[in-house]
Amino acid sequence: MSKDSKNQGHEQNPGARKAGPGGGFGPMGMGMPVQKAKDFKGTLKRLVSYLKPYKLQLISVLITAIISTVFSIVSPKIMGNATTKLFEGLMMKINRVPGAKIDFDYIGQIIILLIGLYIISAIFAYLQGYIMAGVAQKTVYNLRKEVEGKINRLPLKYFDSRTHGEILSRAVNDVDNISTTLQQSLTQLITSVVTIIGVIIMMLSISPLMTLIVILTLPLSGVAIAKIAKKSQQFFKGQQKSLGQLNGHVEEMYTGHKVIKVFGHEQKSIEQFEEINEKLYQSGWKAQFVSGMIMPLMSFINNIGYVLISVVGGILVTKNAIKIGDIQAFIQYARQFSQPIAQTASIANVIQSTIASAERVFEILDETEEVPEAVAAEVITEPKGEVTFEHVAFGYKENEPLIDDMNIAVKPGQRVAIVGPTGAGKTTLINLLMRFYEIDSGTILIDGVDTREMKREHLRSLFGMVLQDTWLFNSTIRDNIAYGREGATEDEIVAAARAANADHFIRTLPDGYETILNEEASNISQGQKQLLTIARAILANPAILILDEATSSVDTRTEVQIQKAMDHLMKGRTSFVIAHRLSTIRDADLILVMNHGSVIEKGTHEELLEKDGFYADLYNSQFTSNQRNAG
Repeated sequence: MSKDSKNQGHEQNPGARKAGPGGGFGPMGMGMPVQKAKDFKGTLKRLVSYLKPYKLQLISVLITAIISTVFSIVSPKIMGNATTKLFEGLMMKINRVPGAKIDFDYIGQIIILLIGLYIISAIFAYLQGYIMAGVAQKTVYNLRKEVEGKINRLPLKYFDSRTHGEILSRAVNDVDNISTTLQQSLTQLITSVVTIIGVIIMMLSISPLMTLIVILTLPLSGVAIAKIAKKSQQFFKGQQKSLGQLNGHVEEMYTGHKVIKVFGHEQKSIEQFEEINEKLYQSGWKAQFVSGMIMPLMSFINNIGYVLISVVGGILVTKNAIKIGDIQAFIQYARQFSQPIAQTASIANVIQSTIASAERVFEILDETEEVPEAVAAEVITEPKGEVTFEHVAFGYKENEPLIDDMNIAVKPGQRVAIVGPTGAGKTTLINLLMRFYEIDSGTILIDGVDTREMKREHLRSLFGMVLQDTWLFNSTIRDNIAYGREGATEDEIVAAARAANADHFIRTLPDGYETILNEEASNISQGQKQLLTIARAILANPAILILDEATSSVDTRTEVQIQKAMDHLMKGRTSFVIAHRLSTIRDADLILVMNHGSVIEKGTHEELLEKDGFYADLYNSQFTSNQRNAG
């Protein structure tokens, strides 16, 4: 993958999670910059629509969350009764009240009740997590299927206008972000809201005055956290920027390792790394330190609240306004109260990031698709390979035509060479033939059938392609050749390899046809890669061939081998050869000379040289250049 692709993948989703103690960005999710959606409400509404089929399960999640939280909330109040009973028994003993004793039976019953409540709470929490996990995964499964289906229906121009990293980031990182939020943050949000409401009710039932003290500490916490978060956000932005630069630099240095060694730039590379690393260190430790102050500051403010609660509670106990066990319960509630508020703040950041991710995924789903397939599609059962362009016009952009009134007639079995300078429209011609792009007007016919009347899959099955840039995947050589035709037998695979002059070199490899090609297929040579792609095309047995001249980056001996394999492949088939070296196309039945999107000359090699036009100039200039280089 290119450096741009990888950096794009890294930087496209700055809202991707970085877990802190609060489960969000930095401590309590307050520090890290969060990617925001352009249309928060609209995207949220659309994302919620994906959850509609699971209404019953979501209602179940809500009910189990409420039951689990309620059982855990009432527990401190019941525990307070045990504390009060214990305190009363001790006080009666200290005051030597006749028959005074601690009622351990009552305390024991409360302990058993509490254990039961905590077990029930845990069971419902487990059920809540189990149901929500199923809902989240099913929802994201459907979303992934939708994205995959959409990507398969998008025209080639969509992929040509975007980096691989951006598309991968949307299809993988952003969907994962949605998945994690649905599974974790949504249940956390429900639990936090229920806890906040429940705790406030329980605190009010004990003492409205002490509840007011707890609530008054919240604005103080909010102001302090907002100021710290604003400051730390600047450092986090710097950290993300430096991290992207460092990733890009390391990848560039890794992929260009040999070039750096050859030109002696090792020291310069190290210095550059150290400079970026120093920036990352400075912004990183500042971001972590400043955002790390949030927790101690919140603890300090909360502790002031606990002191005030204890003082006021003590006064109320002396006046017999409340019981001592209620103070203990209240302090527990006060602790429970601050935690879900911090979690909610953290989840708010996460949800913003998730909605931004959802928006980016929906942008893919809303892209303009390929022209719909023909309803009553034509099928060519015995393709001959006749290709006709009739008055074809095309432009990549509106009002900027590239091809205008193109007319070509190719007979079955003809070898057609397409030549011309860079940007002449050679590759465009192939893209239109394969329906990677749709023509603006005119008709392209194969065996007299309009290509728009055929399904794309059927149309493309008529073609075989051997490109200058070889594409092989991480698997065995056998699998790479067999990719040409599903269900090919061992004998057919070997026969295709022999026809492509590839069998010999394959058998010299330690594992033969079982040799596994690595990710870049760099464990075999460029020429060997090309022979494998030719073997794959031979196995596919297409009616029409497209060859982007495959010999430009190999030695002379390998070129001869590849040329022989290509001659075997082209025998009896209509072939379109995009030629870079004009010396290789002398035997073509028809040469199309293209410039600025138009076919300006056509004929055989000899006919075009006799015309002494554009082709003759192109051919002679290349021949003269080669002679000069040889000299």
